[in-house]
Amino acid sequence: MKTLQSRMDKIMDRLLSEELLQNKGLGNEIGFYIFDYPPEYELEMRAHIKFILRQLPKKKPDLSFVHINLFEMIVNYLKSRKLLDRAIDMQKKDGDQKLLKSLKGPLDPKQLAKVFVSEADPANQDLILVSGVGNAYPLLRSHNLLNNLHSLMGDTPLVMFYPGVYTGQGLRLFGKLKEANYYRAFQLVV
Repeated sequence: MKTLQSRMDKIMDRLLSEELLQNKGLGNEIGFYIFDYPPEYELEMRAHIKFILRQLPKKKPDLSFVHINLFEMIVNYLKSRKLLDRAIDMQKKDGDQKLLKSLKGPLDPKQLAKVFVSEADPANQDLILVSGVGNAYPLLRSHNLLNNLHSLMGDTPLVMFYPGVYTGQGLRLFGKLKEANYYRAFQLVV
């Protein structure tokens, strides 16, 4: 926890840095950042994200930012499509695999990227923070979402809080699942 705490202590300064907010020094790469952490510290990370959300407006009042919880986004999207109650009933009656198969179309990563952009409104934000990655699994894999967001985000930096391991070449959710290739993000803090 000591190492994680020292990394968490660096998040605020990094989020407020001109380098991150202006996408400086990225060599024409997109401004996507990952803060990976051991999944067993999920509750501590959630508390720290709440702290960040309270502190950002105090430290930089003119900063326009939004926080998107991926799981909440999916639930709200399913509600808006009047699919949530049916999905819950199907899961109870037929199990997880049948549910996942039936939601494959509505929860297509390209579609969810559009939903994300609609909620996040990157053109009017200085920064987008993303959490709820672990809760959204297996409904959404974060690398699929990130890949589909590349062309939709413009110059707005995105920071994803990730319960697992990011190696710079791939993401391994919970530190256990097979690594999904993804190399277009930067480590938020080392």
